[in-house]
Amino acid sequence: MQYANYEIVHASREDLASIVDIYNTTIDSRMVTADLEPVTVESREKWFDEHSEFRRPLWVMKEEGHIIAWLSFSSFHSRAAYDATAEISIYISPSHRSKGIGSVFLRKALEECPRLDIRNIVALVFGHNGPSLSLLRKFGFEQWGLLPGVANLDGIDRDLVMMGKKI
Repeated sequence: MQYANYEIVHASREDLASIVDIYNTTIDSRMVTADLEPVTVESREKWFDEHSEFRRPLWVMKEEGHIIAWLSFSSFHSRAAYDATAEISIYISPSHRSKGIGSVFLRKALEECPRLDIRNIVALVFGHNGPSLSLLRKFGFEQWGLLPGVANLDGIDRDLVMMGKKI
């Protein structure tokens, strides 16, 4: 699928190193992930294998053949009654942030939900991550929950906001 000069495709195993690299660029900011140390390709292989092009995709966005961002749908819960609900995550390389890529990815994700049998999307976002919360609100996500002070980042308790949208 093409969007302007970007290509969005389902990730291949060969893409995992780039996916991990982009993810690891967010750790030091303490705004995006609860991981405190970089992850390895090996530690993400099981997570990678949980994705399927037809149910829980892991998409990469490429520009001139280079991965600049990725999006994943993950199962919200292992029990069958939650199958129509998926958690979404979007990670963008530092050089491509604040350029509308999150909007492109989120628009595609919403368009694809019927094909993927997803009726609800949730996103877990730190309360101090204003850019991500703003992006989700722009696309009609609402706050479905708040877990106050559940994460400790370098001695600072941080809230986790559950944002959600019915499709």
